[in-house]
Amino acid sequence: MNFQLRHWRTEDAKALAKAADNPKIAANLRNVFPNPYTLEDANWFINDCISKGDSHGFTWAIEVEGKAAGCIAVTLLNDVYEKSGELGYWLSEEYWRQGIMSQAVQIICREAFQTFDIIRISAEPFAYNTGSRGVLEKAGFTYEGTMRNGIYKNGQVHSYCIYSILREEMDL
Repeated sequence: MNFQLRHWRTEDAKALAKAADNPKIAANLRNVFPNPYTLEDANWFINDCISKGDSHGFTWAIEVEGKAAGCIAVTLLNDVYEKSGELGYWLSEEYWRQGIMSQAVQIICREAFQTFDIIRISAEPFAYNTGSRGVLEKAGFTYEGTMRNGIYKNGQVHSYCIYSILREEMDL
């Protein structure tokens, strides 16, 4: 399926709110991701992305069939992690298992390595999220380990995994 990664636009708010308002998506993301996801949340997020630009990494819309259908980001880290970025993403459920996200991950990681002075990009999917783990593996990430009982989400303790890809592992 055809898709593109691009910067967020204010006119994406309605499509973002519709795509993001899904408890199955929120269940696999950090608590900062609202559930339910309202038009007000979408407007705030888009305006925040526009105001920050690419100064802290990339936070881009995933556009499918002419509308914003998800989000993908590489956030630059700091302190002793200043040569690293963290990958995060989600996609509207109607587009799951169509190969979009694995390709999107490869595109944004390649662009991040070419643009920023980083040597590593990591991701931390919840251990039970086999779909997201598969996306990372298909995109060339290496599984590094499981942090047992490392998160607390929706009143339950879960484990999460660490995956990474290094600059020299990407075809730049």
